[in-house]
Amino acid sequence: MTPRLTSEFWVQAYLRRLALADIPAFITAKGDATAGAVLVKQAPLDGSARLFQRSYDLDGSRVWVVLSEGAEAQVDEAVARQRGFDPDIWVIEVEDRNGRHLLEEDGLRD
Repeated sequence: MTPRLTSEFWVQAYLRRLALADIPAFITAKGDATAGAVLVKQAPLDGSARLFQRSYDLDGSRVWVVLSEGAEAQVDEAVARQRGFDPDIWVIEVEDRNGRHLLEEDGLRD
């Protein structure tokens, strides 16, 4: 079994990576420190948003997939539904007008 980082460690590293790129981000819901799932909401500050969740592709590799996208209010409802199922979920909100979230970068993809 491959060792995994704790959720809290990954979140702090992600926030630091975003800060180094001058991308504002905030923890809007703190989940379980050890094994809580992480959702990333990317808001370009135009009333829309995308919500990303980690999943697995057909090869078993971990990837980020879009869980919800559209009006920010609809994405917020999707976050609330997910938190209703699992209160241990972390939610990170990334606010960047250019839509950057860095999830495709090495070290954050998997």
